[in-house]
Amino acid sequence: MERVVLARHGESELSFVGRTNGNPSLAVGLTQAGREQARQLGRELVGEPVDLCVTSEFLRATETADLALEGRDVPRLVLAELNDIRFGDFEGRLLTEYRAWAHAHGPEERAPGKGDSRAQTVARYVRAYRAILERPENTVLVVAHGLPVRYVLDAASGRDPAAAITQVPYAEPFRLSVSQLEDAVRRLEAWLIAPAWSS
Repeated sequence: MERVVLARHGESELSFVGRTNGNPSLAVGLTQAGREQARQLGRELVGEPVDLCVTSEFLRATETADLALEGRDVPRLVLAELNDIRFGDFEGRLLTEYRAWAHAHGPEERAPGKGDSRAQTVARYVRAYRAILERPENTVLVVAHGLPVRYVLDAASGRDPAAAITQVPYAEPFRLSVSQLEDAVRRLEAWLIAPAWSS
């Protein structure tokens, strides 16, 4: 692999109303605005080679990829390790409620109701990116969720995971070289040895 293009999915029916969805078996698709965002992503990728598209299992991610790559014959790979965080008891509730809980708890504490901890989620994303780095294709488009994109972008900029993160825009491409992605993944792996929120 030579480079990766990271993108969050377009606006979904639940993100529009500020509610969580960490369960891929729930078919939560894109809004009309989200579909247009996905098409705009496709327009921004016109003329760029895309040799493989990797998505999470979520409909909002696969639908974004479908619209962005409409008319292009690009192989697909679904990695469950890229799935959004499992929210436990916060599933379907306001995202602000989950964020308030997450900001008040350490990265190794699991969300109540058998949800994920942020450290577990980072470890899962690291496994996904390691698998992507091993791919033979030159350019890989990854369409996933805000957390796996933000954690890598921050790590590539020299920042460790934080309790509160800057939101990733919908369906906007972020391009990284293979060396930038490798450096980011190594930084996340180092953080996982003793997870703690950065200030």
